[in-house]
Amino acid sequence: MNWIILIIAGIFEVAFASCLGKAKLATGTAVYSWYAGFIIFLAISMLLLMKATQTLPVGTAYTVWTGIGAVGTVLVGIIVFKDPVTFWRILFITTLVGSILGLKLVTSH
Repeated sequence: MNWIILIIAGIFEVAFASCLGKAKLATGTAVYSWYAGFIIFLAISMLLLMKATQTLPVGTAYTVWTGIGAVGTVLVGIIVFKDPVTFWRILFITTLVGSILGLKLVTSH
């Protein structure tokens, strides 16, 4: 169950990072809504990460959490913000996903 909580925490990390990107593009009072979303998603992500570390090793949980956030944020950047798609970006994202799955496989919890 805590692996599921950790994955959800990673998704909320993607959400709070994406709010920063949207705030950068926003104008007027909409900027404050994106920053509010950032704070809310950040708090949820941290609370879920804290819950997951109650039974998972903190090093593994933190690495998986940041990995999900990194991969998800790069994908959001490509899909939403039209960041460039290059061979090297895809190669390293794939390597990162493989590393996250590897940590899951070798962790006994």
